[in-house]
Amino acid sequence: MVNAGLVLEGGGMKGIYTAGVLEYFLEKDLFFSHIYGVSAGACHMCSYLSKQKERAYDIAVDYLDSQYYCGLKSLATTGDLFNVDMCYHLIPDYLYPYDYETYKQYPGKAYAVVTNIRTGKPEYLRVQDMKKEIDAIRASASLPLVSRNVKIGGKLYLDGGISDAIPLKKSILDGNAKNVVIMTKEIGYERKPVSSQQLALIKARYRKYPKVYELMATRHDRYNEDLRFIERQQKNGQAFVIRPKHPSEVGRIEKDREKMTALYKEGYQDAADCYEELLQYLGTDKRETGV
Repeated sequence: MVNAGLVLEGGGMKGIYTAGVLEYFLEKDLFFSHIYGVSAGACHMCSYLSKQKERAYDIAVDYLDSQYYCGLKSLATTGDLFNVDMCYHLIPDYLYPYDYETYKQYPGKAYAVVTNIRTGKPEYLRVQDMKKEIDAIRASASLPLVSRNVKIGGKLYLDGGISDAIPLKKSILDGNAKNVVIMTKEIGYERKPVSSQQLALIKARYRKYPKVYELMATRHDRYNEDLRFIERQQKNGQAFVIRPKHPSEVGRIEKDREKMTALYKEGYQDAADCYEELLQYLGTDKRETGV
């Protein structure tokens, strides 16, 4: 394990790119002392730390055709676009059993980034027991408008991406002088403002929690500033960034298996292509055979 931070951006189904990168890291037995997962990034962090090869990919593509897994039927009947019972119970406990014990043996610190909808502030929930604390992962991936609020310890949470989409600053503040940032948006991407129609829906839906509206109305400004911050950190050696080189055809809610597979392979190949450079950056002597 290297003493460095690993920051995993969200992005819905585009997160399959991150799964590809992490698959390569898993094959090389490359792990980090601190991990910060946001939304889809938090979800893919799970299979990476349980060391279950190809699990993240299989789960991402095996249930695309199931309305019970993700779709309007789930949204209408449960209040969640991604069915909570299937995603956080049926799959990890029965359909594709999760290795909870291996996860517990991870010696580092793993965090799910969530947004407190009362305060509007990001919180970084450490996940030490995936079985008991899986709601932290669920909260991090609960998108506004298409997910129910998630209650943990008396607080209400939603998607971490609306308050801290790429928590590099948090990792640096935690003492990580070197950080690997896996992003799902391509080089040259710049976030546009949320549409007025969507903002109107958010204002109505979260009228009791006005901070959600404020966050969504200014989300593009914070994200684009994060991009500039990351560029500066790359230059001074505090960040090593892996991200798609070109726009992806994968949508945030994607049903096309071929498109998902292509983006997964792209992430895997990008990780392979920069691996030696990454080792030099991290100052580790890990090679083809692992430690």
